[in-house]
Amino acid sequence: MRRLHYNQNCGPIVFLFVVAFWLVAGLTTHLADADDKPYDTKTYNNEKKQKIHITADKLVSDNKANYAEFIGNVRANQGETIITADRLKIFYKKDLDNQETPTVGEESIKKIVANGNVRIKFDNKVAITQQAVYNTETRVIVLSGADSKILSGNDYISGEKITLYRTDGRINVESGNEKRVEAVFYGGEKGIN
Repeated sequence: MRRLHYNQNCGPIVFLFVVAFWLVAGLTTHLADADDKPYDTKTYNNEKKQKIHITADKLVSDNKANYAEFIGNVRANQGETIITADRLKIFYKKDLDNQETPTVGEESIKKIVANGNVRIKFDNKVAITQQAVYNTETRVIVLSGADSKILSGNDYISGEKITLYRTDGRINVESGNEKRVEAVFYGGEKGIN
């Protein structure tokens, strides 16, 4: 049986569970259909009510460095959304009052980084990449690494860097040095959007 390690100096465990919830909610809302409204508060509130379950081989948290990191075989799921990665690190902002325990909520999170064999399953789509970075201030998620890909049925887009803009639903795909951007769409299917 694997153990989840917890650093006793990191503050309440409740903080970590709230941070983990924001991780899943933040990543999945960026990957919505492009023809949907950029961000639907009603959908967000429904997601918020579902429980979140995170497992990992280890959890390390450091209040002085303002981060919490899940390490090894990380799996986070909420409803039908599943995120897996080798590592998942959450950077949070310093509390304005310099309290020892950081505040919880999306406004307290600066950035979320998932590294190594990242796979995000949501709706009828799957995102596959080596690194996913979510910036809460700009509300942008960046998938990067060779053969980063978003699949929907038989359709897919791939490139070395895929940027999804939460506020307006745009997607930007960039090629790498050795491989060009690729998109495959089959007739009669809805497509990536």
